[in-house]
Amino acid sequence: MVKRVYTFGEGTKEMKALLGGKGANLSEMTNLGLNVPPGFTVTTSTCKEFFEAKGEFPEELWEEVLEHVARLEENTGKCFGDPENPLLASVRSGAPVSMPGMMDTVLNLGLNDGVAKALVKLTGDEWFVYDSYRRFITMFGNVVMRAEREKFDAVHHAEKEKEGVKNDTEISVEGLKRTVEGMKEVYEKEVGTPFPTDPHEQLKRAIAAVFNSWNIPRAVTYRKAEGIPDDMGTACNIQIMVFGNMGWDSGSGVLFTRDPGNGEKGLFGELLFNAQGEDVVAGTRTPIKLADLNKDHPHHYEALEGIAEKMEAHYTDMQDMEFTIEKGVLYILQTRTGKRTARAHIKIAVDMAVEGLIDKETAIMRITPDHVDQLLHPQFDPASKEEAEKRGDLLTVGLNASPGAASGIIIFNADRAEELGKQGKNVIMVRPETTPDDVNGMIVSQGFLTQHGGGTSHAAVVARGWGKPCVAGAEEIRINTHDRLFTVKGRTFNEGDIISIDGSTGEVFAGVLETKIPNFEDEVEIRHALEWADEIRRLGVRTNADTPEDARQARIFGAEGIGLARTEHMFFDKEGEEVSRRENVVKMILQSDAAAPILRTIIDLENKLEADPGNGELEAEIEALNAEADANPAVQEYRAALEALLPFQRKDFEGIFEAMDGLPVIVRLIDPPMHEFLPPKEELIVEVTKLRCTGENPELLKEKEAMLMTVESMWETNPMLGLRGCRAGLMYPGLTEMQTRAMFEAACNKAKEGFDVHPEVMIPLTSHINELRAERGKLEREAKKVMEEKGIEVDYMFGTMIEIPRAALTADEIAESSDFFSFGTNDLTQMTFGLSRDDAEGKFLLNFVDRGLLPANPFQQLDWDGVGQLMSICVEKGRKTKPELEVGICGEHGGDPSSIEFCHIAGLDYVSCSPFRVPIARLAAAQSELKHRGD
Repeated sequence: MVKRVYTFGEGTKEMKALLGGKGANLSEMTNLGLNVPPGFTVTTSTCKEFFEAKGEFPEELWEEVLEHVARLEENTGKCFGDPENPLLASVRSGAPVSMPGMMDTVLNLGLNDGVAKALVKLTGDEWFVYDSYRRFITMFGNVVMRAEREKFDAVHHAEKEKEGVKNDTEISVEGLKRTVEGMKEVYEKEVGTPFPTDPHEQLKRAIAAVFNSWNIPRAVTYRKAEGIPDDMGTACNIQIMVFGNMGWDSGSGVLFTRDPGNGEKGLFGELLFNAQGEDVVAGTRTPIKLADLNKDHPHHYEALEGIAEKMEAHYTDMQDMEFTIEKGVLYILQTRTGKRTARAHIKIAVDMAVEGLIDKETAIMRITPDHVDQLLHPQFDPASKEEAEKRGDLLTVGLNASPGAASGIIIFNADRAEELGKQGKNVIMVRPETTPDDVNGMIVSQGFLTQHGGGTSHAAVVARGWGKPCVAGAEEIRINTHDRLFTVKGRTFNEGDIISIDGSTGEVFAGVLETKIPNFEDEVEIRHALEWADEIRRLGVRTNADTPEDARQARIFGAEGIGLARTEHMFFDKEGEEVSRRENVVKMILQSDAAAPILRTIIDLENKLEADPGNGELEAEIEALNAEADANPAVQEYRAALEALLPFQRKDFEGIFEAMDGLPVIVRLIDPPMHEFLPPKEELIVEVTKLRCTGENPELLKEKEAMLMTVESMWETNPMLGLRGCRAGLMYPGLTEMQTRAMFEAACNKAKEGFDVHPEVMIPLTSHINELRAERGKLEREAKKVMEEKGIEVDYMFGTMIEIPRAALTADEIAESSDFFSFGTNDLTQMTFGLSRDDAEGKFLLNFVDRGLLPANPFQQLDWDGVGQLMSICVEKGRKTKPELEVGICGEHGGDPSSIEFCHIAGLDYVSCSPFRVPIARLAAAQSELKHRGD
């Protein structure tokens, strides 16, 4: 017989897949001797059977449940429906992976009119009994029978208004009795049948409801956002009720063994006296902090401290626990690994390694790349906050429930937030308090602001888990969800107005505030963790940086060199320069038809002479052609344009070499199509037409017509597969030689100043070995000429980008003329998939990903099977020809953790990514090493 039900204590914490996280941990805590109310768990596999049977219980399940109910009755002396000593239970979901608040719970199950009277006789506390009864009817009606909760709550609110009270604890017993009767009427009206009085029937329906809650919209939405599989199912836990609403010596609370906001060691949490657990997370009443419990009830605080220490030592991670105090007796209801902010996640991992609870390798595997990324998110600029305060735009200060900074439009409704968020709008969701039903809007919001609630409220827990800022418990604001507005300090803010929230301080501002990047050097814990990562990883980490500023920033983040310095920007004008760079590029292009053929011939002959030194005929021919070129006006203007560009580029390179003192710098020669430096064709047609019509300025007309002819002659159907990369270097003689000269003049100048320079010249878009031989030949001659002129040698390399499939497949040949390979995976992905990225992403590619036709966007996450296979072939063939061949990656994939893992497996030497991805790459490289150590 299949075992479908486990008593608490029969399982262990390792059985989460079968018992769910809650059930496995309840068993574990029972075995550890904690005061856990007894109960049992119906397994996740039973839930799957339930769905396969279209919502019917598997055979023998109900009999097994009743057997375990009978055991509970025997062990406690209480019985379901007993008029003398009734048993009440909670029925809770429990997925294998934590999904806080996303599925359903029913409390106080077993109540009916007779049981209520029995409980009054037993406890002598009518208020407690009828408060529990009204809660049960609300939860059963809403959770089990799917009636609208608001209709039940409306009955309760009406009774409180009638008595002129605000808080739940202030309503009279008679008011609660009227509430119960009113709620039963609502139930019958909404459901169509009277409220069920048989506790066994209540239990059966509640278990089915918990199973069904696995597929309610908010749970499905949450799983999709968190990447949780849909086929896990949920367990169902049936547990004896203990009551936090049994008077002011009772209460319910939530504690974290460390601060989930900043990771500091010590109890963090909240407690509500005379309340049930749902009140704490709902945020409908503002709880007290656990630190205050230590003042008034030190024995409870010390007990919780001892339990927290025991649980951390046992689970070796920060725990999120629920507890109830019933008439002075402390019970533990749940423990799970606590959701926390990125900052807390990193600090806790590092601190626990330092404390000896875990080792450094475990700490590194616990930190995710997203945690590092979130830590580098912008924060509000203090100067901007100060100005806002002076303007009177600081609206209120609530609880700093989850750190971070966000500005956006105010939205009061989850569905509206979802709609606008998907349109790319920045949304701040503003609610009295959030509930699990708001999750669809919360996912797309930039942050949350709630009027009620504390640090363990739903909004706070979800925000910390998702790395979003949250200000909770901002009691000064008054929210009117019906009219979609809130008021504060005499000001009214409507839906669509903009506010800024600082989850680190709890401040709320009107309007948009300026942000700035955090100072990485102040982030002690992440720097500590990344130092451990550096000790572990095999892959090097470089950066893609085009300016000295980017290079310096990347170096602060731990980059070990530049894997890609693009030179395109060096051809565009910069503010403050008297000579136009772009005008000289245009002059060069306009003269190229007349100047380039003779110069190309000279270069080809020089390459032949290099292979056949001392050949007098070649020398004479070269000399004659040089004399002819020197006398050619077009060549003169062509060369003058290149010479004018040289000092600008030299200066740019000097700044980069200085910033990267002692580290390698790979410079990619010009790559984009040359027509990008010319004015758009449409713009020229308009200008030429106007000049022709007016007859003014014939000289300008002649110039614009010549430009238009050049633009038309350079037009390409698919420019990304046209005249660009090394092809431009081969067709525009002197262009890449100028770049190489500028680079080596800069390197030599800096070397003479005492800097340790390592220039590496990267030739882009190679498809055939002959292209590379021809280009490298002329460029290396230029480099040697410069070093000879400067009287100094610098360490250098020449290599190529592998971005065309043919180059990858013929890597053994390509390696003959290359000191290093660098995969340009953006273009390699385009050419392997046959996609134009700019067109595909906007038209169909993301749709394919959403529909599961592609596992991921291949431009964001490297395609291991296709593009990856080409890369593996390339590495193997290249190193067969040249074992010492250095191989890296410089496409956008260089900062993606999955792509970095592939690069580790494929044996690359380094990855290169944008400066702000460098810390992420360092971590991902270490995690790849740990995952595949020993493979």
